[in-house]
Amino acid sequence: MTMLRALTVSFFLAPQAFACDLALALAVDVSGSVDSEEYRIQMDGLAAGLRDPIVSEALVRGQARLMLVQWTGSSRQRITIPWTRIDSFATLDDFAEQVAADPRVWRNFSTAIGEALEMTVTSFDEVRDCKRHLIDLSGDGISNEGIEPSTIHAKLRESGITVNAIAIEESEPDLTAYFFENVIVGEGAFVVSAAGFADYPERIRKKLLREVTQQTAGLSQTQP
Repeated sequence: MTMLRALTVSFFLAPQAFACDLALALAVDVSGSVDSEEYRIQMDGLAAGLRDPIVSEALVRGQARLMLVQWTGSSRQRITIPWTRIDSFATLDDFAEQVAADPRVWRNFSTAIGEALEMTVTSFDEVRDCKRHLIDLSGDGISNEGIEPSTIHAKLRESGITVNAIAIEESEPDLTAYFFENVIVGEGAFVVSAAGFADYPERIRKKLLREVTQQTAGLSQTQP
């Protein structure tokens, strides 16, 4: 191999100019329809998904930034784990442990998806050095309080933020369609369906795989 060819190959295999490939905000539904056991399933499932070997490899190699948000009704959205740089497997494991242990902030309030998105989008000013910006929203019901989620879409597009969703259809069989039409936005945005909370851990793992690995980042929203 000539020196020029070696340098060319090294360039394409090396990390790109962005110091961070992905800024991923994990927005978890803690509204009144989610009981304590279902909350635990979400947090344990999310932690396990982050520890998946392929997911963790992609996050560490991409120097990703992760953040956890709990959200419910109007004016009740909180960043419970701030942006964390995933620069090693130890850091990722520590973040996953924090997710699994994160105490629930609210229990008995409504579902304000629009306000959850509105609050979360402002936090991305801190991670503008990342190549991709993504909100991963989970929920088990339609928005029934506050501003409509679709009213935030223009701001999300302007900010270059994609919103994907996981619809937990425990009691809302048409939730996937609602999320598809009203919540997700951005290039390649998609919805993953979980039949119920018991199905959540495996579905969130597959969703994270699709989001964080470079080869799947641009898939269309029509795929399962």
